[in-house]
Amino acid sequence: MGLLRYLVVVLLSVLHFVHGFVRNNHAHHGSLGPWINAHATFYGGGDASGTMGGACGYGNLYSQGYGVSTAALSTALFDNGLSCGACFELKCVNDPQWCLPGSIVVTATNFCPPGGWCDPPNHHFDLSQPIFQHIAQYRAGIVPVTYRRVRCRRSGGIRFTVNGHSYFNLVLITNVGGAGDVHSVSIKGSTTRWQPMSRNWGQNWQSNSYLNGQSLSFLVTTSNGHSVVSYNVAPASWSFGQTYTGGQF
Repeated sequence: MGLLRYLVVVLLSVLHFVHGFVRNNHAHHGSLGPWINAHATFYGGGDASGTMGGACGYGNLYSQGYGVSTAALSTALFDNGLSCGACFELKCVNDPQWCLPGSIVVTATNFCPPGGWCDPPNHHFDLSQPIFQHIAQYRAGIVPVTYRRVRCRRSGGIRFTVNGHSYFNLVLITNVGGAGDVHSVSIKGSTTRWQPMSRNWGQNWQSNSYLNGQSLSFLVTTSNGHSVVSYNVAPASWSFGQTYTGGQF
C-alpha cells in the first residue's frame, strides 16, 4: 500500500505540473460578498451584438464563452479595468410593475462611461438586453437591483491569447474562474526566471522580454489573493495570435 500511495502522489504531481495547480485554493462557493443596492439598464440590442468588444479587451464574447450574460460597469465598480472578469449576481427589487422573479449571474466585460446613471459614485450595471429581460420587462428601461459578488464558474482552464511581437508580448487572459478578476500576472520562459507582467488595458497583460522559442508558464493572481500556476502552457513552438489553455481556480 505504501508503494501504491507513493505512485499516486507522483502521478498527481505530474498532472499538476502539466496542467497547472492552485496556490491558496481555499474553497469558495457561491457568494463572495454582501448584497448591495444599485440600478440596471441595458444596451447592445436584442442579439447583444452591440456588447461585443468592450473595455476589457475580450473581443467576441460568444467565442470567449461569456455569451450574453455580461455587464458594463459604472466607474465606481469598474476599478479602471481591474474588475474585468468578476461575476455578479443581480436581482430586480422594489418595482413590482417591472421586476421579474429570480436572479442572474453576469460577468463584467465592459465599462459604462460617466453620464447619467453611470456617473460616480453610482453603482450601476448596463446589462446586455437579453440578460436584462431575465429580471425585468423590456419597457422598464431602468430598474432598481440588488447585487453581490459571486464565484465565477468556468468550463475548462484559463485561456492565454498571445498577441504582439518580439519584445512586446501582449497576453489576453480570459475564462478565469473563482474571483474572476485578475490583479497580477507573472510569466516565465523555459530559460528565464519569473517576471511580473504589467497590465496594458482591460485584461491584456504585457511583457517586454524576448521569449520566442521558449515554452511559457504563467502565474495568475485574482483580487482575493488566490493564485494558479500554469506550467508550460504554451510550447516552445508557440506563435503570436494563438490561444493556450492552463489551469483553473
